[in-house]
This record gives sequence, structure tokens and C-alpha cells, in this order.
Amino acid sequence: MMAANPWNPVQPTAAAQLIEKCLGCGVLTQAAVDQSQKAFSCFSRVDELEKLLDIKAEINQKNLELELLKLEQEAADITHPFFLSQKCHALQVINSHLEAVLKEKRTLRQRLAKPLCQENLPIEASYHRNACELLNLAVSFIEKLDVYLKTIQTIPQIPEKTSNMVNQDRNPFIVPDFYAHL
Repeated sequence: MMAANPWNPVQPTAAAQLIEKCLGCGVLTQAAVDQSQKAFSCFSRVDELEKLLDIKAEINQKNLELELLKLEQEAADITHPFFLSQKCHALQVINSHLEAVLKEKRTLRQRLAKPLCQENLPIEASYHRNACELLNLAVSFIEKLDVYLKTIQTIPQIPEKTSNMVNQDRNPFIVPDFYAHL
């Protein structure tokens, strides 16, 4: 008889061959064999761990699929044909505008070379120094204009604020409203 190959699962083991002979001779019954195949607690734990690992692998697979779906959803506005056609149309419009600008390049340069008001203000030479000072004053006034406007807007609120100050003198534990913005 040839030696059994332990790596070939097709050939039955020696224990399986012995059980088959015993079943064939009538020494054992199938019911007795079935009763003797009890699951051992150590092997049941291994089975539970295998099931747990299978479930974890399935969860990881589902998480990977979920990440792929989220990535696809985030990239949908980039890759979807509807959005791509809109972007292509916008690029074509911009391209046609740029082509028109390039065609009118010379006329645009001429327009940009002209001053905005189309004229210079004629000022006699004796007034140039005064005009410079006036421009400096105008710039500083425009810079402070916002503060001036806020001051003018608070003038109608002065009586109310003074009455709050009088009430504050009478009751020093009340914080007036004009300190609320600080």
C-alpha cells in the first residue's frame, strides 16, 4: 500500500478509514458517531473568532466601499458630464472674449493711454503750491470723513446719554448703555 499524501485533501485520513470500516462491519452505528462529534469549547472559541474576523473583514470592505462612494460624490461635480459641459461652455465664452480683446489690443492701449477725465485741469503756475496744499487737505478730510459722519450721527443721542449719566450718578451700580459696545 502507498503512503498517504498528507497534503492531498482528496484522500481520507487513517481515522476516517477506520470509522468507515467500523460502520461497514456494524461495530459502530451512525448515531453513535454523530453523538461523539461534540464541539469542544476551545474549538468553539476559534470558530467564534473566525466569524468575528470575517465580520470585521466585511465591515472593512463596506467602509472602503463607503469611502469610495463619498469620494465619487465629492468628485461628481468635476467628473459628471453635465457639469463638464457647463464648464466647457464657460471656457469657450471666456476664450471668445479673450480673442476679442486680443483683436482690439491696439485700440485698448490707446484708450488706456488717455487720461480718465479726458482733460487736465488748467491751473496757473502761481497757484500750483496752493493746489498741492489743497489736495493734501482734501485727502486728509476724506480719510477722516467717516469719523466726522459718525460724530454727526451721535448728536441726536446726546440728551439720552446725558440722562443715562445722571441716572448713573444716582445709581452707580447700573452700567450705562453707551459702555456696552466697549
